Amino acid sequence: MSWWQVSADTLATSRFVTSPLAETTACLKILHRGAAAHGGERDWLGAHLPRYRERLARDATTASLVRAALGRSWNATFLTPTPADEGDRTFAEEVEQVRRTPAATARADLRESLSGPLPAPLDHSDDLAERAADLLAWVWTETVLPSWPARKHIIEADVVARTARLGQGGWAAALAGMRPGMRWLGQNRLQITTCDSPSLEVSGAQLMFVPVTPSQSWVCWNTPTVPADRTVRRCAVVYPCAGALAGAGRAPVPESLGALLGTGRAAVLMLLDTPKSTTQLVALTGQGLGSVGRHLKILLEARLIQRRRAGRSVLYSRSATGTTLVDAQSG
Repeated sequence: MSWWQVSADTLATSRFVTSPLAETTACLKILHRGAAAHGGERDWLGAHLPRYRERLARDATTASLVRAALGRSWNATFLTPTPADEGDRTFAEEVEQVRRTPAATARADLRESLSGPLPAPLDHSDDLAERAADLLAWVWTETVLPSWPARKHIIEADVVARTARLGQGGWAAALAGMRPGMRWLGQNRLQITTCDSPSLEVSGAQLMFVPVTPSQSWVCWNTPTVPADRTVRRCAVVYPCAGALAGAGRAPVPESLGALLGTGRAAVLMLLDTPKSTTQLVALTGQGLGSVGRHLKILLEARLIQRRRAGRSVLYSRSATGTTLVDAQSG
């Protein structure tokens, strides 16, 4: 078991961060493995995997680099830098941190991720960081950027859901199910994974939680460049958005239900199989705040949904009548 020592002050000042680079790296990991976790990922993979494999087939060194960087149990550190804590950054700004990695550092990180020596083409190459950054830029431009606005909406919806859990049940509830093997142990200890590795003191560090839409997860941290100083300054947990939010198995709006209620209102009702806030519904439907608010008001008056307060949020969910209506139209 591996855990981080996290003080109450560190938790209290932690924040959720959106990272285009983390989203891109998570997509790279799916392309590398060639396996999807649900239908939405499967469709995305089918659309982009052939061109990704064609690209690597033309560049044997980069193909070898990816296999080494996404090693047996650990990512090459330079490939997954800790996001900055001064606010949202663009992909171009984030990927420069990868591109600036010294050649010696990149090779050392790759040896660590491989747990052994590097293949000859990598051991004698000084442009590994440049190659990694170029590949990430390709994944971003070709596979992520076209859907980035929708992906960002999903990420924002997940943050709302996590914040609501925090208000209801504290950090133990907010962290539950965030990533495999992760849970709050109490006594300032955050279990990161069930694998055995040294614990890490991160009290006083900037702690960030970084949601991504692919079903991928990892942790990362930054330490000063002075070898004798191993104090962690920034650390992050990258975790997958909840499956329902990411579109895993989301049922389409039945045509009959759309005709009865209107497509927009029916879409809201379909999403309320689990409690969601207005902000989440705006993010997931792509409808405006005013439209979602009107739909909720009408659905409440028709007793098809119900609402309750959770901390500072108001959560909506289908009533028994609403569930019966949806089930009848979906059958």
